Amino acid sequence: MKYCSNCGATVAFRIPPGDSLPRHVCEQCGTIHYQNPKLVVGALAEWEDRILLCRRAIEPRHGMWTLPAGFMENEETTAQAAARETLEEACARIEVGELYTVIDVPHISQVHIIYRARLLDLDFRPGEESLEVALLREDEIPWDRIAFRSIAISLRHFFEDRRSGRFQLHTASLAPPPPEWR
Repeated sequence: MKYCSNCGATVAFRIPPGDSLPRHVCEQCGTIHYQNPKLVVGALAEWEDRILLCRRAIEPRHGMWTLPAGFMENEETTAQAAARETLEEACARIEVGELYTVIDVPHISQVHIIYRARLLDLDFRPGEESLEVALLREDEIPWDRIAFRSIAISLRHFFEDRRSGRFQLHTASLAPPPPEWR
Protein backbone atom coordinates (compact mmCIF):
# COMPACT_ATOMS: atom_id res chain seq x y z
CA MET A 1 0.00 0.00 0.00
CA LYS A 2 1.41 3.39 -0.99
CA TYR A 3 -1.49 5.81 -0.61
CA CYS A 4 -4.27 6.33 1.91
CA SER A 5 -7.71 5.29 0.66
CA ASN A 6 -9.18 7.95 2.96
CA CYS A 7 -7.29 11.09 1.82
CA GLY A 8 -4.83 9.98 -0.89
CA ALA A 9 -1.66 10.94 1.03
CA THR A 10 1.40 8.71 1.33
CA VAL A 11 1.33 5.96 3.97
CA ALA A 12 4.19 4.68 6.09
CA PHE A 13 4.60 1.12 7.33
CA ARG A 14 5.18 1.39 11.08
CA ILE A 15 3.85 0.35 14.47
CA PRO A 16 1.16 2.84 15.49
CA PRO A 17 0.97 3.98 19.13
CA GLY A 18 -0.86 1.43 21.26
CA ASP A 19 -0.35 -1.38 18.73
CA SER A 20 2.19 -4.20 18.54
CA LEU A 21 2.36 -4.87 14.79
CA PRO A 22 3.45 -2.72 11.85
CA ARG A 23 0.55 -1.24 9.87
CA HIS A 24 0.12 1.11 6.94
CA VAL A 25 -0.47 4.50 8.59
CA CYS A 26 -1.39 7.67 6.72
CA GLU A 27 1.14 10.44 7.33
CA GLN A 28 -1.52 13.10 6.61
CA CYS A 29 -4.80 12.07 8.28
CA GLY A 30 -3.53 9.36 10.65
CA THR A 31 -5.81 6.59 9.33
CA ILE A 32 -4.51 3.14 10.20
CA HIS A 33 -5.12 0.67 7.37
CA TYR A 34 -5.54 -2.79 8.87
CA GLN A 35 -5.08 -5.82 6.66
CA ASN A 36 -6.87 -8.83 8.08
CA PRO A 37 -7.36 -12.44 6.93
CA LYS A 38 -9.97 -13.19 4.28
CA LEU A 39 -12.77 -15.69 4.90
CA VAL A 40 -13.34 -18.38 2.29
CA VAL A 41 -16.72 -20.01 2.86
CA GLY A 42 -18.31 -23.01 1.18
CA ALA A 43 -20.67 -25.94 1.39
CA LEU A 44 -20.29 -29.68 1.45
CA ALA A 45 -23.66 -30.35 -0.20
CA GLU A 46 -25.10 -33.86 0.00
CA TRP A 47 -27.64 -35.74 -2.10
CA GLU A 48 -28.17 -39.29 -0.85
CA ASP A 49 -24.64 -40.78 -0.73
CA ARG A 50 -23.07 -38.25 -3.10
CA ILE A 51 -21.31 -34.90 -2.72
CA LEU A 52 -21.53 -31.90 -5.05
CA LEU A 53 -18.14 -30.95 -6.52
CA CYS A 54 -17.15 -28.29 -9.05
CA ARG A 55 -14.25 -28.35 -11.50
CA ARG A 56 -12.64 -24.90 -11.47
CA ALA A 57 -12.77 -22.68 -14.58
CA ILE A 58 -10.53 -20.05 -12.95
CA GLU A 59 -7.13 -19.77 -11.33
CA PRO A 60 -5.83 -20.71 -8.92
CA ARG A 61 -5.95 -24.45 -9.63
CA HIS A 62 -7.84 -24.21 -12.94
CA GLY A 63 -9.27 -27.60 -13.94
CA MET A 64 -9.07 -29.05 -10.43
CA TRP A 65 -12.03 -30.14 -8.30
CA THR A 66 -13.37 -28.36 -5.23
CA LEU A 67 -16.43 -27.84 -3.10
CA PRO A 68 -18.37 -24.71 -4.07
CA ALA A 69 -16.68 -21.99 -2.00
CA GLY A 70 -15.33 -18.48 -2.26
CA PHE A 71 -14.65 -15.21 -0.51
CA MET A 72 -17.28 -13.94 1.91
CA GLU A 73 -18.82 -10.60 0.98
CA ASN A 74 -19.56 -7.72 3.32
CA GLU A 75 -22.98 -7.66 4.95
CA GLU A 76 -23.60 -11.42 4.75
CA THR A 77 -23.33 -14.22 7.28
CA THR A 78 -21.02 -17.16 6.73
CA ALA A 79 -24.07 -19.39 6.08
CA GLN A 80 -25.37 -16.90 3.50
CA ALA A 81 -21.92 -16.88 1.86
CA ALA A 82 -21.95 -20.69 1.62
CA ALA A 83 -25.39 -20.66 -0.03
CA ARG A 84 -24.44 -17.81 -2.40
CA GLU A 85 -21.19 -19.46 -3.47
CA THR A 86 -23.00 -22.75 -4.13
CA LEU A 87 -25.56 -20.91 -6.25
CA GLU A 88 -22.85 -18.99 -8.15
CA GLU A 89 -20.51 -21.91 -8.81
CA ALA A 90 -22.97 -24.78 -9.24
CA CYS A 91 -26.31 -23.01 -9.83
CA ALA A 92 -27.53 -25.22 -7.00
CA ARG A 93 -29.91 -24.42 -4.18
CA ILE A 94 -29.04 -25.77 -0.75
CA GLU A 95 -30.26 -25.86 2.79
CA VAL A 96 -27.24 -24.89 4.89
CA GLY A 97 -26.64 -27.17 7.85
CA GLU A 98 -24.13 -27.08 10.66
CA LEU A 99 -20.64 -25.62 10.58
CA TYR A 100 -18.34 -28.50 9.68
CA THR A 101 -14.71 -27.42 9.20
CA VAL A 102 -12.74 -24.33 10.15
CA ILE A 103 -9.23 -24.39 8.71
CA ASP A 104 -6.67 -21.66 9.32
CA VAL A 105 -4.38 -21.02 6.35
CA PRO A 106 -2.05 -18.41 7.88
CA HIS A 107 0.62 -18.41 5.15
CA ILE A 108 -1.96 -16.83 2.79
CA SER A 109 -3.92 -14.97 5.50
CA GLN A 110 -7.15 -16.92 5.00
CA VAL A 111 -9.62 -18.91 7.08
CA HIS A 112 -11.60 -21.61 5.23
CA ILE A 113 -15.08 -22.35 6.62
CA ILE A 114 -17.15 -25.24 5.27
CA TYR A 115 -20.76 -26.00 6.19
CA ARG A 116 -22.59 -29.27 5.71
CA ALA A 117 -25.57 -28.73 3.44
CA ARG A 118 -28.40 -30.56 1.71
CA LEU A 119 -29.12 -30.12 -1.99
CA LEU A 120 -32.75 -29.11 -2.38
CA ASP A 121 -33.10 -30.62 -5.87
CA LEU A 122 -31.04 -31.93 -8.79
CA ASP A 123 -31.33 -28.72 -10.80
CA PHE A 124 -27.65 -27.73 -10.95
CA ARG A 125 -25.15 -26.85 -13.67
CA PRO A 126 -21.77 -25.15 -13.96
CA GLY A 127 -21.72 -21.48 -13.03
CA GLU A 128 -19.28 -19.02 -14.59
CA GLU A 129 -16.40 -20.14 -12.35
CA SER A 130 -16.91 -23.87 -13.01
CA LEU A 131 -16.10 -26.06 -16.00
CA GLU A 132 -18.16 -28.94 -14.71
CA VAL A 133 -20.32 -29.85 -11.72
CA ALA A 134 -20.94 -33.40 -10.53
CA LEU A 135 -22.48 -35.42 -7.74
CA LEU A 136 -19.86 -37.98 -6.72
CA ARG A 137 -19.70 -40.94 -4.38
CA GLU A 138 -16.63 -41.36 -2.19
CA ASP A 139 -15.05 -43.89 -4.56
CA GLU A 140 -15.55 -41.48 -7.50
CA ILE A 141 -13.79 -38.49 -5.93
CA PRO A 142 -10.70 -37.55 -7.99
CA TRP A 143 -8.46 -37.29 -4.90
CA ASP A 144 -5.35 -36.48 -6.94
CA ARG A 145 -7.21 -33.60 -8.62
CA ILE A 146 -8.61 -31.82 -5.54
CA ALA A 147 -7.72 -28.13 -5.82
CA PHE A 148 -7.01 -27.22 -2.19
CA ARG A 149 -5.73 -29.06 0.88
CA SER A 150 -8.52 -27.60 3.03
CA ILE A 151 -11.10 -29.18 0.71
CA ALA A 152 -9.36 -32.58 0.78
CA ILE A 153 -9.26 -32.39 4.60
CA SER A 154 -12.97 -31.50 4.77
CA LEU A 155 -13.92 -34.34 2.41
CA ARG A 156 -11.81 -36.91 4.27
CA HIS A 157 -13.35 -35.90 7.61
CA PHE A 158 -16.82 -36.10 6.09
CA PHE A 159 -16.41 -39.65 4.81
CA GLU A 160 -14.78 -40.78 8.07
CA ASP A 161 -17.59 -39.20 10.10
CA ARG A 162 -20.25 -40.70 7.84
CA ARG A 163 -18.76 -44.18 8.34
CA SER A 164 -18.70 -43.68 12.13
CA GLY A 165 -22.18 -42.14 12.20
CA ARG A 166 -20.92 -39.19 14.27
CA PHE A 167 -20.45 -35.78 12.69
CA GLN A 168 -18.46 -33.18 14.59
CA LEU A 169 -16.81 -29.82 14.02
CA HIS A 170 -13.25 -30.19 12.72
CA THR A 171 -10.56 -27.54 13.02
CA ALA A 172 -7.04 -27.43 11.62
CA SER A 173 -4.19 -25.10 10.81
CA LEU A 174 -2.24 -25.65 7.60
CA ALA A 175 1.47 -25.12 7.23
CA PRO A 176 2.72 -23.74 3.91
CA PRO A 177 2.62 -26.35 1.14
CA PRO A 178 5.86 -27.82 -0.21
CA PRO A 179 7.39 -25.89 -3.13
CA GLU A 180 6.20 -28.44 -5.70
CA TRP A 181 2.55 -27.65 -4.77
CA ARG A 182 2.96 -23.93 -5.42
